[in-house]
Amino acid sequence: MGVSRAALALAMLTTAPWASPPAPAHAQQAELHRMEARTRPITRFRIGSDETRFGDLEFAGGLEINATSRHFGALSGFRFVDGQGRFIGVTDTGFWVDGTLVRDSNGSPAGVTDLAMTAIAGRGGAPITGKWQADAEGIAARDGTLWVSFEREHRIAVYETDGEKRRWKAAAPPPVPLHELRRNRGFEGIAIGTEASALAGALIGVTENSLDAAGNIMAFARPGTGEPFEFSVAKRDDFYVTDIDFLPDGDLILLERRFNVRDGVAMRLRRIDDAEIRARATVDGEILLEADMRFQIDNMEGLAITQDADGVPRLTIVSDDNHSILQRNLLIEFRYLTPPADAVGG
Repeated sequence: MGVSRAALALAMLTTAPWASPPAPAHAQQAELHRMEARTRPITRFRIGSDETRFGDLEFAGGLEINATSRHFGALSGFRFVDGQGRFIGVTDTGFWVDGTLVRDSNGSPAGVTDLAMTAIAGRGGAPITGKWQADAEGIAARDGTLWVSFEREHRIAVYETDGEKRRWKAAAPPPVPLHELRRNRGFEGIAIGTEASALAGALIGVTENSLDAAGNIMAFARPGTGEPFEFSVAKRDDFYVTDIDFLPDGDLILLERRFNVRDGVAMRLRRIDDAEIRARATVDGEILLEADMRFQIDNMEGLAITQDADGVPRLTIVSDDNHSILQRNLLIEFRYLTPPADAVGG
């Protein structure tokens, strides 16, 4: 059943992160809560069309996901931790979300199993409570370590992970002066540079819409060696950054979102040359995709990039339903069919 563009935009405005929704109803202890996922396949990206190619992106299927727990939803960050199956996410209501994405013989999303949620714990091991502290937005993962970015009370926390168990390890040093960040426009997306990147191993973060003196989006890089530095992402139109991740070749992909009553909801993917990311630089890049309510989108918040067996990058994008009956939890995927290196300039 369709929802009008104005109704959905209004729902998103009234349930948006800055609308201060109620604090999450956490379990008293950080215990694993298992639930059954109920999914519906998404076979077309453009509504009413069989089109699959959108520039260099090929739509590879998707799912609408619901679950048997009222806590499920509000997914704001997402990463695969075992190939293209097992995943971990965070919600802006302060939960971990674990599960396994089941794929069909073509590699397209076919269902979700092993779905579970756990309250994110703080320094002392107790669940974080209150929207001000629990607003998790971004997640990065490498070698059993997780980094989670939080808005409102701006910070990045480091966790050790063992399967579905997580333990708070440390508070990462502030990458930028925290007073420069807008209250609810902080570290929206974080990622670790891939091995092929000029920023290999570096923790990169881009704010949602904290702006520098020139009106561009504040970002930071913390290399494994060397001094951390700030840079900016060119602000383009009325889009806000919601997540980031690196391609296997090292470039950075931005997931961006726009919503207002006049134009409705839209998502955008922008590619940034990793070689351009340096201290005090303002970076911009090619727009790979822009989609509005004519497409199967919602409040798209999370991005994870993996690589198929044939070497083609796969972009997985998830939405935050804001726990609204007018919104949906979506997972959609694209294969990024970039030309081979020997064809560039040919």
